[in-house]
Amino acid sequence: MTGVVVAIDGPAGSGKSSVSRAAARELGYGYQDTGAAYRAFAWYCLEHGVDLADASAVTAAFDGFEYGIGTDPDDYYVRVGVREVTAEIREPRISAAVSAVAGNREVRALLVELFRRVIAEDPRPGIVVEGRDITTVVAPDAAVRILLTADEAVRIARRAGELTDADKHTAQQLVDRDRRDARMVDFMSAADGVTTLDSTALDFEQTVRAVVDLVRGATA
Repeated sequence: MTGVVVAIDGPAGSGKSSVSRAAARELGYGYQDTGAAYRAFAWYCLEHGVDLADASAVTAAFDGFEYGIGTDPDDYYVRVGVREVTAEIREPRISAAVSAVAGNREVRALLVELFRRVIAEDPRPGIVVEGRDITTVVAPDAAVRILLTADEAVRIARRAGELTDADKHTAQQLVDRDRRDARMVDFMSAADGVTTLDSTALDFEQTVRAVVDLVRGATA
């Protein structure tokens, strides 16, 4: 990892992906959405009829998983083999299946190595990497480590794309996802040396600016 690594963690609906991508664009850095790999592998397992309830079968399936991701903020894509799955991995069936992959410790370890390879191979002067355990597991020595969070009600409203109360289904999805993922990693509290950025009272542009300022302040 020779370039500047910016590690960003946070709960569902905190804006990690959109903020990280925009910040990377402004900084001239690469961008890696680690959650896309979990979704892509869940897609791969479903396509190949892997029993997601069989942890050993899921782990074994990783041997045939050929993953590619675009780290240019302006040319983002996700591929499995030669097939682009950028849109497909956001389908509800993948959202319902991804926890079986994310809860597999062997697969998580394999994906951590994949994430580190993507970081090492990115040609830009830095890369923004976002997910659940980036600041503590994937890149604990990153130059900048941020926990991006917001009040639950705000995160639900953002996820629903509304400025008022979100519907109960959206709220429950967000809460359930945080609960499932919290069994594997602690992404709700900042580890030592991690800066907490609470975006509850910030709009999108202000949040991006705060991230960019943190990076520039740490790398000046």
